[in-house]
Amino acid sequence: MSPSALAEMKERRHAADTHSLAPGNTPLVISVPHSGTAIPPYLMAQLTPLARTLPDTDWHVARLYDFAAALGATLIVARYTRYQVDLNRPPDNAALYATGPATGLCPTQSFAGEALYVDGRTAIEAGEVARRRAQYWQPYHDELRTRLALLRERHGYALLLDAHSIRSVVPRLFESRLPDINLGTYGGRSCSREVSEAVQAQLANATRFLHVVDGRFKGGYITRHYGSPDYRVHALQIELAQSCYMDESGTAYDPERAAPLRETLQEIVEALLKLPLASG
Repeated sequence: MSPSALAEMKERRHAADTHSLAPGNTPLVISVPHSGTAIPPYLMAQLTPLARTLPDTDWHVARLYDFAAALGATLIVARYTRYQVDLNRPPDNAALYATGPATGLCPTQSFAGEALYVDGRTAIEAGEVARRRAQYWQPYHDELRTRLALLRERHGYALLLDAHSIRSVVPRLFESRLPDINLGTYGGRSCSREVSEAVQAQLANATRFLHVVDGRFKGGYITRHYGSPDYRVHALQIELAQSCYMDESGTAYDPERAAPLRETLQEIVEALLKLPLASG
């Protein structure tokens, strides 16, 4: 077997394990698409030393929500870095927002604008994008689609919480410091008013955290694509400022700092699970 064929076979084996799944017994799915840190060997060789530290990772988000399995939520968690392919971007790489720099399906720059590739490339060749999309993006979305359909059939409706985090200050993407908790409902289009109001009520009670609804983060592709209240699938995105649970100068999780945030997130999940949403 040639070296190139062997490398391709090894990568396909890696790609077959794109995410972890913990099935639950309630209508709620929690998706964590950006906390993956695995880097395929071929990509590792192409990334800059800075890019290999994965500065734009949604650090520890799965850990923040690890209480949810005991409450019956389904958790789907990505294994691979968003630098390989961004699971929360449209497959055609269409821009999510009309203004501001785009962070695409296969990014070539960090959120701060630094080059990710040692050769300084500003775009990924179309065939390579298609390969990454098929091997890494598609399996995650197939899983999401399957789980939501299953839960909708079983319970009469499904809930999707797309869980994210980001550094609290990223001047290239947004001005000043980001609010602690950013709720995205795609302007009320991705979930019913009852779902949005239930989460906002919990945020209003969590007075130690600043929050905003449909501010800089209105919901990415996952929220917009799967959220369809008319078909009884309700989706929302929660984007957390990482300063709420870790020291942003590094990547270490701070359990003491995270404890109040975890309590608020658990209250949100519990409120979602108590909703008497219509099943027909």
